[in-house]
Amino acid sequence: MPDVKISPVGIVMGLGVALIAGAFGWLTFGPKPKSLPPPVLTAEARAYLPYLKLSPETHMQAAESYVQSRLVEILGDITNAGNRKVKVIQVTCVFYDYSGQEISRERAYVLDGRAGPLEPGKSKAFRLAFDTVPESWNQVLPQLVIAQIQFE
Repeated sequence: MPDVKISPVGIVMGLGVALIAGAFGWLTFGPKPKSLPPPVLTAEARAYLPYLKLSPETHMQAAESYVQSRLVEILGDITNAGNRKVKVIQVTCVFYDYSGQEISRERAYVLDGRAGPLEPGKSKAFRLAFDTVPESWNQVLPQLVIAQIQFE
């Protein structure tokens, strides 16, 4: 029987290939992260909707990013005309194509709680950025629907 010798370099290279293959398999076929549950607009929050006002000057702008993709931004102000402090406001932005068919829904935070609550009678500026809007989008400001409100 012939004497087979494996060099230390061959062993290290074999272990490296096995490690890379194992990492690839884990990342490809391993457990997937759970998606976030959809926001819930409670009855209390639904009753408060009339007190949250988007400014009429809400507008959008688009720019090319450095990786040759389009970045669409929606800029505006939101005013709390009610009597409660609001900590979180999440909206669903509904994008349509030229024939008026819905082509995309994106969730975004107008107010995420990190900059403090929106006090009664106050306004805050917001910026929503999207880089995944389909090419068939009609270039019109999407419909903004408040999907979640959390009070402080």
